[in-house]
Amino acid sequence: MMSNFEEMQKLSKENMDLAMETFGSMNKGFQAIAAEVVDYQKKSFEDGSAAVEKLVASKSLDKAFEAQADYFKTAYEGFVGEMTKIGEMMTDLSKDAYKPYEGVLGKMAK
Repeated sequence: MMSNFEEMQKLSKENMDLAMETFGSMNKGFQAIAAEVVDYQKKSFEDGSAAVEKLVASKSLDKAFEAQADYFKTAYEGFVGEMTKIGEMMTDLSKDAYKPYEGVLGKMAK
């Protein structure tokens, strides 16, 4: 009877350790993603402000359209690049969250 209780305690402790390790890696991953999003937003705002200044300073309508087209092109490319980077970060986050369970799942498969 006592050995069953000890085994349950040991199993509970192992499961808690796995959960805490997973939560820790997920927390780090989400913080990194949040920092990346904040940096992108700051850069995007600065680029938008510079584009508006360039647009206002344009001497002709052609130059204004050119400035606007350049801004839209760079904004789109920046957005796609940033979303790709965040997607990769999410993939890495998922892999890191799964790592603690690889050993347990390997034992269960046997």
